[in-house]
Amino acid sequence: MEKVVLAQADAVDWVYRGEGAANLVLAYTGSSSAFMGKVMRIQKSQRKGKRRVHENEGLTADEQLLWREYEELMVWPNREIVQQLYVKHVMSPLLGPLHVDAGMRVHVTKEFLLSVEKNVTCRRPACRIDSSHVDVNRDSVLIISDHSVFMNGTLKGGSCITVEIKPKCGFLPISRFISEENAVKRTTTRFKMHQELKLHNQEISEYSEYNPLDLFSRSLDRICKAIEALYATPQNNFRVFLNGSIVFGGLGGGAGSTTVLVGEAFEDALKDVIKADDGLCKTSFIQLVAQTVYSSGVLDQLLEVQKLDAYDIEGAIHAYYNVIAQPCMVCRELSKDTLSDRHTSLHSIPLDESLKIVKDYLIAATVKDCSLMVSFRPMEDGDVLSESSHNTVYLGSTKQVFEYKVYFIDLDLKPLKKMEDYHRLDKKIVNCYCQRAKTEHKAEKAARRDTYEEVLT
Repeated sequence: MEKVVLAQADAVDWVYRGEGAANLVLAYTGSSSAFMGKVMRIQKSQRKGKRRVHENEGLTADEQLLWREYEELMVWPNREIVQQLYVKHVMSPLLGPLHVDAGMRVHVTKEFLLSVEKNVTCRRPACRIDSSHVDVNRDSVLIISDHSVFMNGTLKGGSCITVEIKPKCGFLPISRFISEENAVKRTTTRFKMHQELKLHNQEISEYSEYNPLDLFSRSLDRICKAIEALYATPQNNFRVFLNGSIVFGGLGGGAGSTTVLVGEAFEDALKDVIKADDGLCKTSFIQLVAQTVYSSGVLDQLLEVQKLDAYDIEGAIHAYYNVIAQPCMVCRELSKDTLSDRHTSLHSIPLDESLKIVKDYLIAATVKDCSLMVSFRPMEDGDVLSESSHNTVYLGSTKQVFEYKVYFIDLDLKPLKKMEDYHRLDKKIVNCYCQRAKTEHKAEKAARRDTYEEVLT
């Protein structure tokens, strides 16, 4: 851990960039070379009794058993440090060190965190303020590279534009442990089904047409279709930054459908980077993102890690109860008619096999919830390709060459206890989606009957 200690006076140099469920993200605007080109992740705490694993504790006894092959995770009593080491020793080897930045921890004072809380409140979405606040009892924060800017390249000048995408789960499960009543999971993406529940709970105002299978398809046309859908309805899955400042998408609470005015403002923001004719900058930018995702192949490895979830939560939950050595609550709730030999057989497997099933599921859960950051900088006349330390991509519509870099972020270790939450959420998502489908089917049937009666009369 770095010996630098950030105090109250330093808080003014850190500005709100965004937030997720567990962390605030701040960008550095000061002059210290140690922090230029960096962002800070600060832990949040929940306001309304939403209990999370205590951050001052390390891994639980069951988690130590689960992650025992990673000795580095065992020795730290602080979960924040364990989180960083998880990214370094578990996720980086799986996704590739070129695309993962584990960061460094820096000490902070309580006064620093209190000042940050005061400074950023006016920028935070109301829904986030209602549910969480800065945890001022932390003694350190995580500092990572700001992937929305280029800092150490040899090429000088030019603007940097960055897209942040939450890809979500890129495959349909085929696990034999999926019950027949939940068979819809084999044919409908989790993202689409979850949209139904979010709409029902008023977390979103309308559906997104985004299909993760398109983004992961290795088809340039389908990838472009996926990016177009994310642009049309960004929610919290698609954001764009220009030189580190957000120019499209929501800061921390997501964004609704893209209006004409929002589209025009985005088109205007792109003009310094995308040298397209008026009105075509957005189209060219989407082509650029799609081409880069396609040619880099970066999502191929992400998909492989996602597919470590080979049992689906309907199978993995049984292995979880083996790991914690408790009676299986799922088996207890299922009737004898519903409970299959497949499920009960999971309680007869060796402990090491149960540990692997659960560990692989939690790793997959991490990458199903992570974000992809792709940053672009146009190469100017006179720049030499061989001097760039980054990969390059050619945008044919504007005849521009861009250097780019790709990073995965938000690779947090999921608490073992969340297995029960995952199982409950899975049931809610499927039930809500199936209920809506039944309602629509009844409505269509009634409409056909009414039409038939009108014809008869």
